[in-house]
Amino acid sequence: MARKQIDIDVPDLSGQRAVVTGASDGIGLVLATRLAAAGAEVIVPVRNQTKGDAALAAIGEAVPEARVSLRFLDLSSLSSVAALGATLADEGRAIDILINNAGVMTPPDRQVTSDGFELQFGTNHLGHFALVAHLLPLLRAGRARVVSQISVAANSGAINDDDLNWERSYDGMRAYSQSKIAMGLFGVELDRRSRAGGWGLTSYLSHPGVAPTNLLAARPELDRDRDTMGRRVIRLLSARGILVGTVDSAALPALFAATAPDAESGAFYGPGGLGHLGGRPGQQKMYARLTGADQAERIWRTSEELTRVTFPRG
Repeated sequence: MARKQIDIDVPDLSGQRAVVTGASDGIGLVLATRLAAAGAEVIVPVRNQTKGDAALAAIGEAVPEARVSLRFLDLSSLSSVAALGATLADEGRAIDILINNAGVMTPPDRQVTSDGFELQFGTNHLGHFALVAHLLPLLRAGRARVVSQISVAANSGAINDDDLNWERSYDGMRAYSQSKIAMGLFGVELDRRSRAGGWGLTSYLSHPGVAPTNLLAARPELDRDRDTMGRRVIRLLSARGILVGTVDSAALPALFAATAPDAESGAFYGPGGLGHLGGRPGQQKMYARLTGADQAERIWRTSEELTRVTFPRG
């Protein structure tokens, strides 16, 4: 049975500048392509030049008039994050859209970033936290929409406050959930602080549901030498149009949050199908783990201490 195509309308984004992390493949590549097709200038920060060049070629093939370019970024290195912030500041262009989409998922054994943080917490959350801090003047200048891509995994697990870096009892899935809960709390707190401090930007959360992306694919750099069984099952279900989404449909909640005129600041968007695993994007009830103001404030303060970056007070 043919899968029914799901899509949304994207307004004209001519004159806007967008930054999409993790845009060298998968959902991020779809997001970058759709933004470029709507007229935005798109910055694709990548760690791997070869993958970045392939992404530019794919976007150019889909959107011949695309204005898209690469910058270097390794989210697992705070010095790399700071360097990208300095590069974009030197370019002097306001940023209208930032989609914090990149991530790593469940390395079988504990790994750490160049700064010594557990890889998922350091990359998925702390790297993006620091990126927003470094880009804040440009985001304020563009009255930007900041979209933080979390996961259904943020609806389980907890912040491991006594061992944020999972040094004592590493569990890949629990560490992944922590990274996405932290990122979600950051997105919620970012919107609150922007409102309170008059920063002018708006913050949204999105999640893609479940789709056959490369998060669970063979990743030698994560010591994963083959696709996980979960990815093989997801790919099979997706191909048959059963329950889960496609890579294209999984990009739609973040795309909606980043562009839709009626997207609500501070809201959470995801697929509207059964179990929110696939389907048309829409606003969802905030996960319970993301509703604690004290927890959001605590993870914000901790993240500032760990990354050694600061935001305006208030």
